Amino acid sequence: MGFYSRHILPKLIDKACRQPPMQALRSRYVTRATGRVLEIGIGSGLNLPHYSADVASITGLDPAAELTVMAAARAGDAAAPVDLLQVSGEEIPADDASYDTLVCTWTLCSIPDVYGALSEMHRVLKPGGSFFFIEHGQSPDEDVHRWQRRLEPFWKKIGGGCHLTRKADDLIRNAGFLLPELEAGYEPGPRFAAYMTHGVAVRPT
Repeated sequence: MGFYSRHILPKLIDKACRQPPMQALRSRYVTRATGRVLEIGIGSGLNLPHYSADVASITGLDPAAELTVMAAARAGDAAAPVDLLQVSGEEIPADDASYDTLVCTWTLCSIPDVYGALSEMHRVLKPGGSFFFIEHGQSPDEDVHRWQRRLEPFWKKIGGGCHLTRKADDLIRNAGFLLPELEAGYEPGPRFAAYMTHGVAVRPT
């Protein structure tokens, strides 16, 4: 990892993810988590203040050491004990059906093996458990999508592997989850990066 990845990118990610529209989406979903929670891509810990007293524990995974240092500093804002693991979502160190709730916000776009990570997430979530997600990705508007395809190679280099054209709802559904709640639309910002998909997935019983 170079200087940019270690010292500049983590700060850019933290600042970008603190924007009011993103915080509003966090408040809609993260507050609904209950029981034992696994957060994939905890990043700098911006979700931590949004967890309610219904949470028993929070395990946060992220391979970026610089971001987990920020998350550790915010752990005191959480309503439950926080355990931070510097690992990626492709190999979750947990037994089958270990967690009541999964949380994943603006993370599926950058996981190298997103199919493997979603398979692992399905494995560790209890049957009937909820998976709260907020992601950006492929726009349904062809003109925007065309720009997303053009910009993606460059965007991945400056955004830590972030893809602009992944379609989160299809990825989650194809991993075996049901999607009883799903919304999508543009949030404020550049349209090529501002098309958000968010909702609740469930592991079938």
